[in-house]
Amino acid sequence: MEGILERYQRYSFEEKAVLDPNIGDQANWGDEYGRLKSKLDALQKSQRQLLGEQLDSMTIKELQQLEQQLDSSLKHIRSRKNHLMFNSISELQKKEKSLTDQNGALQKLVEAEKEKNNALMNAHFREQQNGASTSAPSPSPSTIPDSLPTLNIGPCQLRGTGGESGPEPSPAQVNSGKLPPWMLRSVINR
Repeated sequence: MEGILERYQRYSFEEKAVLDPNIGDQANWGDEYGRLKSKLDALQKSQRQLLGEQLDSMTIKELQQLEQQLDSSLKHIRSRKNHLMFNSISELQKKEKSLTDQNGALQKLVEAEKEKNNALMNAHFREQQNGASTSAPSPSPSTIPDSLPTLNIGPCQLRGTGGESGPEPSPAQVNSGKLPPWMLRSVINR
């Protein structure tokens, strides 16, 4: 219980010290304000001089010191810039090497895929040739289009695809003024 009371008194005392500052502390604050104000003025003046402003009141020695300070700062800036550029270049070189390696791996993969496809095509071609020599000839190109999807324009249907047994319409009926004559010739040749 005593420990709790001691802590309470200590915290309440510290709180009172913060809320009720001594008059001596206020005087110290005034002195501190004066020092900080003069420091701020000196820093602002130095900054303006570094920017090339208010140089009229400076002596030759002060100007030489300012020039040396600027040269030193410039060397430091250039050194930092070069360091960052070298780091950036090395990172880009690493990325380039990585991408080159990935590109090589992808090219090998593509080549392997091409070889695999060529081998499959050759095997399929040999099977067709072996099957064609031992069995009936392969279907002629004129019969292959019937099994492929076709595009029908207009009311005309290919033979054997429709369920109707009616007569085939003439090219003029198919055209009905919608197809140009050069397309009509290809319909007539069917």
